[in-house]
Amino acid sequence: MNTVSPAAPARAAAPVSPASAAIPRLEQPEALLEAMLLIRAYELRLSEHSARSGTPGTCTAVGQEAAAVGVVSMLSADDLILTNHRSAGHLLARGADPGRMMAEVLGRRDGYCKGKSGSLHISVRELGVVLTSTIVGGELSLATGVALSQTMLGRPGIVACFFGDGAAGEGTFHESLNLAAVWKLPILYVCENNEWQAFVHRRETMVGERIAARAAPYGIASASVDGNDVEAVRAAARAASDSIRDTGRPFLLELSTYRLRGHFEPDDQAYVNAAELAAWQARDPIARMKASLLAGGGFTPGDLDGIETRVAARIDAAMAFAEASPWPDPAELLTDIYA
Repeated sequence: MNTVSPAAPARAAAPVSPASAAIPRLEQPEALLEAMLLIRAYELRLSEHSARSGTPGTCTAVGQEAAAVGVVSMLSADDLILTNHRSAGHLLARGADPGRMMAEVLGRRDGYCKGKSGSLHISVRELGVVLTSTIVGGELSLATGVALSQTMLGRPGIVACFFGDGAAGEGTFHESLNLAAVWKLPILYVCENNEWQAFVHRRETMVGERIAARAAPYGIASASVDGNDVEAVRAAARAASDSIRDTGRPFLLELSTYRLRGHFEPDDQAYVNAAELAAWQARDPIARMKASLLAGGGFTPGDLDGIETRVAARIDAAMAFAEASPWPDPAELLTDIYA
């Protein structure tokens, strides 16, 4: 394939719009904790529903909440997001309504995509969430294309692309980084390195400890940080996004985290080393945030209980909304379908 520098389009294509709905301000420690608790509660409720209904396939990112909240909290309203099959955290941190998300997963009419996408293809255009890709690494090339489009159309903002360590082993990872470097695209590649690629540990498929090091041959700036420390993630995401906005060039941010539940529901994780799992459970990002708030003296256990009570009420209301939502009209089967 020949690659050339992009020229201005002969006619303007329909641009991907920045967020038009309200985006939460995730700045104060209380807001960061509440966002992480909301993500955890949402995913656990969906897991319970999956077990109760006998419907397998729910993919969670329990244990990775700090990665999602830390990065998304540093994005602006002009920025766009493309993500993967473990997308709930990214969407909820961006301000997606948990009721409409649950309705989508349940295939109901009031879901964000009218019940057609489920969790694996959901998009929330009014929040700048362009798409979710169920194909491992599929979002990498698409996000690179969106960044190219935004550049050619002169639109502000950067593109944030979330992917896992498994996707970093796909050819499209290298192809995307190469073109982003060649074309100087404003894109933040966020690798949530959760150590597992389906049922295979990263050590069995990857040479080298740090995925961030793979950016160097392309001349792309990179960083690798503790993905279970929300404040560390925020600081790294701020530095990365500032670099992109200042230089117009891509950045690769690796977040070291761990998938505390299985590849999908139900998955008993029989293949997981018990000692390794226990070590990562001790680094649970939510427990660490709670401990930090209590140690700082500004919060009491009662304060934290109050946050959890608010979150539980939101999730109860979300599930009630989703289950009460009607099924889509069969006449709508082929509407809004273009691929």
